[in-house]
Amino acid sequence: MFFQDVIGQEATKKRLIQSVKEERISHAQLFAGPEGSGKLALALAYAQYISCLDKQNGDSCGHCSSCKKYAKLIHPDLHFVFPVVKTPKFKDPVSDNFLVEWRKLVLENAYFNLDDWFTFIGVENAQGLIYSHESEEIIRKLNLKSFEAEYKVMIIWMPEKMHVSCSNKLLKMIEEPPVKTLFLLVTESEEEIITTIRSRCQLIKIPGIQPEPMKAAIQKLEAAAGKDLDNLVHLSRGNYRQAINLLELNENTRYNLERFKELMRFAYGRKFLDLFQWITDISGIGRERQKIFLQYAMGLIRENFVYNLKNPALVFMHEEEQAFSARFSPFINERNIVPISEELEKAYQHIAMNGNPRIIFTDMSLKIVKLIRK
Repeated sequence: MFFQDVIGQEATKKRLIQSVKEERISHAQLFAGPEGSGKLALALAYAQYISCLDKQNGDSCGHCSSCKKYAKLIHPDLHFVFPVVKTPKFKDPVSDNFLVEWRKLVLENAYFNLDDWFTFIGVENAQGLIYSHESEEIIRKLNLKSFEAEYKVMIIWMPEKMHVSCSNKLLKMIEEPPVKTLFLLVTESEEEIITTIRSRCQLIKIPGIQPEPMKAAIQKLEAAAGKDLDNLVHLSRGNYRQAINLLELNENTRYNLERFKELMRFAYGRKFLDLFQWITDISGIGRERQKIFLQYAMGLIRENFVYNLKNPALVFMHEEEQAFSARFSPFINERNIVPISEELEKAYQHIAMNGNPRIIFTDMSLKIVKLIRK
C-alpha cells in the first residue's frame, strides 16, 4: 500500500512521513477515526514506507524487495491481529488461522468494516473477538529477531474487540517492547479500548475524507458513470465504504432496509402474527448481523425525524430509503423519536451482552407498537 493509494488525508500523510525522516517513530501508535476514513490503508502505507529500502521523497519506492512483499502482505516482519470467530475447525482461533482470507480482503479494498470482514469469513451466530490466547502469539512473534526489515510491525485492527485478558497480557509488551518493534493499532472506537493500553499509544486522529478527494476517488469507479457525484459525496459523509455502497446497494444494506420497513409496518398496523414471524426470522440471523441491523435502524429513525425538517442538506439517505421515508417520516416526531431510539439502543446493548434474541426483539417490537402511534 502506497501513501498515494490512500484517499485524501494529506496532512496525516505528511506527519507520518516526517516522523520517519526525523527518526521519531513512536513504538505504539493508535490510528483512530470513523469508518471508511482510510485508517487501515494509512497504517499499511506507513508500515511499508518505514520498511522501504529506497524511500522516495513522499512515498515508498515500490520496486525494492521489501515493497514487493508488502504489496502482497507477505513481508516476514509484518504481522496482523484482527477479530476472529470460533468455528468447528478452530476451537481456539487466532488471527493466523484466517490470514489467507484477511490478505485477500485487504488487497481487494482496505476500506472495509467489521460487517464486511465477518461476512467474508462466513460468521454466523458467533461474535467476533480478539481472544485471550492471541496475546501469546503476539508476544512470541515480537520476541523473535526481525528477518529482513529494521522494524517488526504489528498491526492490530479493531483493538476495541480485544478480550480484557488479552489486553492485560499485552500491557507490558506495549509499554516496553523489544527493540525496533512497532505497534499500529487501528480503531473506530478508541473509548472502548482499555485506558491502560490507550494511554501507552501516541494518538493519530484520522478525520473523515474531505469532499474533493472523495469526489476524485468516486469518479474513478466504473459504477459512478452518470451518477450525481456531488450528492454521493454529501451522502457518504467522508466514508469511502459508504460511497461505494451508495453506488450500488449491497445485499446487507438492502436486507436491513427491508427488515426495517417490515418492523415499522407490522408495528403500526398491529399485525401481531406477522410481527412474531419477523421476530423469529431476525432472531436466527446471528448476533453480529442483529447488532448491525439495530445500528442501521437507529440511524434510519434519526434520518426520518430530520427528513421532516424539509432541509435536504441535513438528510443522508439513498434513493430507496428516501422513497420509503417520504411516507413513513410523519410517524416519527418529537413525541416518540427519543423513546424509540432508546428501545433500539437497549436492544443493541442486550444483544451485545449475549441476551436471548427472541426475548429481546419481542420486548423491543411490542414497545415500538405502542410508540409508533404517539
